Amino acid sequence: MKKRNLFLGLALVSLVFTSCKDEKVTAAEKSVDTYVVYVDSVGNIEAAEVKANWQAIDEAYQIKVIEADMALENLKEREAAQARIDASKAKYAALQAQIEADMQAEAMANSKQLLRNALFGEGKIGDDMNFAWVNKDNILLVYEQFVNTALDNRDSYSREDWDEIKLMYEALDSRKNTVENEGLTSADNRKIAGLKLKFAPIYTINRMGAKTEEMQEAKE
Repeated sequence: MKKRNLFLGLALVSLVFTSCKDEKVTAAEKSVDTYVVYVDSVGNIEAAEVKANWQAIDEAYQIKVIEADMALENLKEREAAQARIDASKAKYAALQAQIEADMQAEAMANSKQLLRNALFGEGKIGDDMNFAWVNKDNILLVYEQFVNTALDNRDSYSREDWDEIKLMYEALDSRKNTVENEGLTSADNRKIAGLKLKFAPIYTINRMGAKTEEMQEAKE
């Protein structure tokens, strides 16, 4: 009777152990599957939606990839599972690089537009660089806003900002050449010349300072 009970006890322990082991394997397989499916699902979402929710998407990814890596310890076919995980990691890395590059480009474009808005007024200058709205009657005011804005914010501009400012400045000067032939008054022309003299050292000194600061940061 005692031997029988001992046998049944050992059998029960073995069954429980096997059951626990099976549960771990099942859970591990589920973790790997969940990770692979998650990466695939992110790849199927519209890019705009992914960018809008990128932080939450990446946080969820980091949790799932850790769970998948840890699950390998409980899998018999570890190599096959590792291959699936590696493939999904490569897929996600490519997606991440593309999304972050797009977001950086958009941030730079937005930054440029904000700079243009400050220099010329809300929505006056876009990517088309159209200065047709500048005429003999308002060009002096345009120069005044441009130069005074650059002067007021000179300490906050990066080298890239100064490069964009120079581009805008040269485009405005090009428009001035056209406006001069449309009846620009001598008085306004003299005032604009004074503003140009005021702007030149502002640009030269501050762009040089921004470039030096950028190089120092790169070294650090």
